Amino acid sequence: MRPLFTVHAGEYLVGIRLQELGLNAWIPAKDSGIDLLVTDPENRRTTSLQVKYGKDFLPGKPAVWRNSMRCHSWFVLDRAKLDASRADFWVFVLHGFKADKPDFVIIPKAELRRRMVDIHGSDIARLQSYLCSTENKKCWETRGLQNSAMVQIANGTYEDPVREFTEYLNENGWAAITKKLFVASG
Repeated sequence: MRPLFTVHAGEYLVGIRLQELGLNAWIPAKDSGIDLLVTDPENRRTTSLQVKYGKDFLPGKPAVWRNSMRCHSWFVLDRAKLDASRADFWVFVLHGFKADKPDFVIIPKAELRRRMVDIHGSDIARLQSYLCSTENKKCWETRGLQNSAMVQIANGTYEDPVREFTEYLNENGWAAITKKLFVASG
């Protein structure tokens, strides 16, 4: 017998965080490429999420990275699915071994698509993305970076506006969702 639905760890962690923010999370009855629907407390305004969960690959990295980073996760995105996605936001859950709670990257779908093209080009069907969060509350997309750039990220001196995802990390990203739900009618 097939289960009616399954909730993976990332969706569960996102649901917990949404509840902490006073929002409601709903699981769609049919898989339509949207993992969670989110509503305001009165269930009048909605937004939709696609959730990706990544395990931590930081333990195998050099010590200079491990000491300054919270998590280094790997995600594989299908470009056709990203392009066709009807989700308003994509949420990447970075669950590190060092941290007592996960980091979340919450990014509007259109912005994610633009950045993936800028970073990886437009002709790759399977996008491999490495997102890392640092102890100084920064977030970077690091796929294809040289070791020297990774050391700069670890030292807090790296600069690249296309690869920096800090504005979508944790509270910054959740603010975009709450703004959409609470300001939408105002």
